[in-house]
Amino acid sequence: MSIATPTAALTVPKVLSIHDVPANRRRGGDIRTLLSPATVGAKSGFLGTLTLQPEEVVTEHWHPYSEEFLYCVSGSVTARLDGEHTALPAEHGLLIPIGMRHRIVNTGDEVAFLVFHLSPLAPRPDLGHVDTEPLPHPEQPQP
Repeated sequence: MSIATPTAALTVPKVLSIHDVPANRRRGGDIRTLLSPATVGAKSGFLGTLTLQPEEVVTEHWHPYSEEFLYCVSGSVTARLDGEHTALPAEHGLLIPIGMRHRIVNTGDEVAFLVFHLSPLAPRPDLGHVDTEPLPHPEQPQP
């Protein structure tokens, strides 16, 4: 006998490629929000990828509602966390607590590829990020 849970009846698994979503370059790098409320109906957070060329930067910002999990798949980056520098080499993860200012720089000689997850969601998307330095590409639309 199988027991169906109410949530199983309400959800449908969805698979997306990073090539299915547009790049967000407003803060620097190639940021792709893959699994989110807008793309798959996520309710608890979102997941995406970050690709940084050598010396490329994601400008400093913070999240008032979400903690961020950052995993470096390949390459290496340096995270500036509330002014302190932390190395994040390939195959290492980093937890960025709610409210912590952070900036990511590719300090290596090769392309860095990272996966991030933020949770919980902000009450509205426009409340998810607070920028603390000028954006390199403010003219870029935010997907």
